[in-house]
Amino acid sequence: MDVRFSLALPREAYTVPVVRRFIGDALRAMGVADDCLDDLLLAGAEACSNVLEHGGPARRYEVEARIGDSFCVLEILDEGRGFDVERVPVPKADSESGRGILLMRALVDEVSFVNRPDRGTVVCLQKRLAWRNGSPVDVSALLASGSVSPG
Repeated sequence: MDVRFSLALPREAYTVPVVRRFIGDALRAMGVADDCLDDLLLAGAEACSNVLEHGGPARRYEVEARIGDSFCVLEILDEGRGFDVERVPVPKADSESGRGILLMRALVDEVSFVNRPDRGTVVCLQKRLAWRNGSPVDVSALLASGSVSPG
């Protein structure tokens, strides 16, 4: 299976739930397990929220999704000035903000940040998918081989 789609969005707060709904509906219809889906959607929403807060003067951003038999990759692309993830301070225990990167890392299997000089940042979230029993996607052979896990 190889499903791909992208969204080009204005940098407005209302677009974060639009992204969650669009991606959530697609993965839910394919049969991704609820816990796996919730983690991926929360990490994706956090990345989108960071674009809104830190994306600089850009007016738009993009979300690209790739869904395979055993994984989902979300790329959130902005046109801001970029940042050095190593220089982002670790938030204090009582801080009410600044936890986005930690949250994304806790929810998905791989997180990467690519700065594109004068073209912004790409946040890449990758998560191994777990499937619901009775999933409409035929993963029975993959389950038998151990390349995907049931949800």
